[in-house]
Amino acid sequence: MILEQELARLGEKILEKQRLTPEEGLFLYTDAPLPWLKNKAVEVREKRHANEAYYNRNIHFEPTNLCVYACKFCAFYRPPKSSEADGAWDYSFEDLQKKLESYPVGSLTEIHVTGGVHPDRGVEYGEALCRFIKSIRPELHLKAFTAVEISYFAKKSHVDLKEALQRLKQAGLDSIPGGGAEIFDPEIRKVIAGGKAPAHTWLEVHERAHELGLFSNATMLYGHVENYGQRIDHMLRLRDVQDRTGGFKSFIPLRYRNESNALSRLPEVGPEEDLRNYAVARLFLDNIPHLKAYWAMLGLALATEALDYGVDDLDGTVDDTTRIYSMAGGPAHPTASVEFLQNAIRSKGRIPLERDSQYRKLNFS
Repeated sequence: MILEQELARLGEKILEKQRLTPEEGLFLYTDAPLPWLKNKAVEVREKRHANEAYYNRNIHFEPTNLCVYACKFCAFYRPPKSSEADGAWDYSFEDLQKKLESYPVGSLTEIHVTGGVHPDRGVEYGEALCRFIKSIRPELHLKAFTAVEISYFAKKSHVDLKEALQRLKQAGLDSIPGGGAEIFDPEIRKVIAGGKAPAHTWLEVHERAHELGLFSNATMLYGHVENYGQRIDHMLRLRDVQDRTGGFKSFIPLRYRNESNALSRLPEVGPEEDLRNYAVARLFLDNIPHLKAYWAMLGLALATEALDYGVDDLDGTVDDTTRIYSMAGGPAHPTASVEFLQNAIRSKGRIPLERDSQYRKLNFS
C-alpha cells in the first residue's frame, strides 16, 4: 500500500511537470516497477515528441587511439608509444580525406570526431583538423572533441578553456559530443578513469562552450562499479548546468561493455537494467530535450525497444566508422542504412524523422 501511494504521488507530480528530487529519482531506480516506469516515461516522451523518433546520416572519425589516459573500462586505448602491431593507429588528414571522398555530397549531414588524447597535440591540432574538414566538406556539421580532449588541448597549448573553445569554433567546430563524462562521482571516477579530467572540468568545458553558442550532448557510463545514487548525482549535475545554459541537446546513457579491458571481470548489466536506466533518465532529466539510445553500443534490437522507455533518438547510420564500442563487445561492424533505421522505428509504432545535428527535421518519411 505504501509503495502504491508513493507511485501515485510521483505519477501525479510527473503529470504536473513538477521536478523530481534526487531522493525521488533514487526511489525510481530502487523501487518503481519497470512497467510503471515504462508507462510514465512514454507519457513524458510523447508530450515532448508526440509519436516521432529521430535518426541522422552520420559517420565517425577516430584520429588515433594513442592516449595519455589508461581508463580501466576502455578497450580502445593504446599507450602513447604503441605501434600498429600493438593495435594502435594514428590517421593522417589524407586518410580522413579518402574516407570523406567515399561519401558523395548529400549522403551525410554530420561527422563525429573523437579519439584518444594524444600526448603531443594541443589546440593547434584541433584547429587544423577543423579547418581541413570544413575546407573539403563545408556542408557537414562538425561535432568534435570530447571535453577531455579539449581540456588537454588547452593545457598543452597553455591557454584557458574559453580561448581554446573560441579558437576551435572559429576554425569550424559546430558542436561538442558528450563523451568523457563517465561517472562524475570523484571516487568512482578515480577507480575507473584515474587521471582523466575531473568532473568539474568536464562540466566547465560544456558550460563555457554553451556560453560561446556551441551546443553539446552529455553521456553517462553506467553498469560498472557505480551505484544508483551516483547515477542520480551525475544526472543532477547535468540538470544544474542545463538550468543555467540550456545548451545540452541530448542525453546518452552508455552501457559499460566488458570485453578486452581492465574491468572485464565485471558482468554487464542486463536489458531490464538498461531499460530502467532510460526510463529514469527521461523522468529525472526534465530539461534536456532528447534521450538517445546509441545503437552502436547497445545493439539495434535493444535500442529500438528503448523507444518504449522514453527514448526518442537512435543516433545515425554510423557505417562501421567507430571502434570504441566494437572493440569492447558492441556490434562488430556497426552500420545501419536509413531504411533499416526507419523500419526499426516503425516497428515500435513510431514515425521516423531524419534530423540534422540540432534536431531540426529534414524530412517526414
